[in-house]
Amino acid sequence: REAGNDQLVCASRIKRCRNYYEILGVERDASEEDLKKAYRKLALKFHPDKNRAPGATEAFKAIGNAFAVLSNPEKRLRYDEFGSDQEHVSTGQARHYNYYTEFEADITPEEIFNVFFGGHFPTGNIHMFSNVARDAHYYPRRQRNERAWTQEQEEEENRPQNSYSAFIQLMPVFIIIIVSVITQLMATNPPYSLFYKSSIGHVISRETENLQVPYYVDKNFEKNYQGAELQELEKTVEKDYIDYIQTSCWKEKQQKSDLSNLAKLYRDERLKQKAESLKLEHCEKLSSLIGMHKGG
Repeated sequence: REAGNDQLVCASRIKRCRNYYEILGVERDASEEDLKKAYRKLALKFHPDKNRAPGATEAFKAIGNAFAVLSNPEKRLRYDEFGSDQEHVSTGQARHYNYYTEFEADITPEEIFNVFFGGHFPTGNIHMFSNVARDAHYYPRRQRNERAWTQEQEEEENRPQNSYSAFIQLMPVFIIIIVSVITQLMATNPPYSLFYKSSIGHVISRETENLQVPYYVDKNFEKNYQGAELQELEKTVEKDYIDYIQTSCWKEKQQKSDLSNLAKLYRDERLKQKAESLKLEHCEKLSSLIGMHKGG
């Protein structure tokens, strides 16, 4: 009963998380190895085959989705830049695992789990999963190690930390926060944004006259930009937008290529079909923009 209560509390914690970093329990500057370590621990804890608590399945999906996005350098960069703003727009709606579609994973949580653990739910020491001969000698040894590994894990989680060492570990985080606050105080807001940003007042939607590129400005924009100045600014907006579309197109092609490579590596027909059906929406927008530019 105590184990079940603990699983329920953990599942509730995942449900209350506000972003992918909180879900995995890592800092925003976490390395790739930190992400993998956090995912292994949480995936083993919340896998539906092991955790039967209400909400565990949703938590397992959230953990897989968070790892898939943050472990992809391009998606992580875009999530760090625009994730919080998109979350702000959806304020007032139910937040229960309502991850914005732009930051959803291209691979399912089960597929990620299979990549890590070879398609089998591990019940023993996680370092024994790969390159282990599956014979009669292996299974008894796995059962003997299971209880010892679980006990070591619980002892490590419950071991109290020295307050001084904890302060030293958190010091880089404090420095980053202080530098970030100072930088924001000194920086001036740009006159426009390609995306809705209520934090700096860019909530009024406009379109450029030439290519009809959408962008956002504040309420004082029309007072400061008219005539030739407005035309020059909109040229900059269109250039930034085309750069963004080109980068997004490249990322779409890269994601399609990554899925195809995974499908070949694991001989997974489902992944192959997903790669073939993946739409290159930003690449289509780029072709349309190029056509409009030539027509103009």
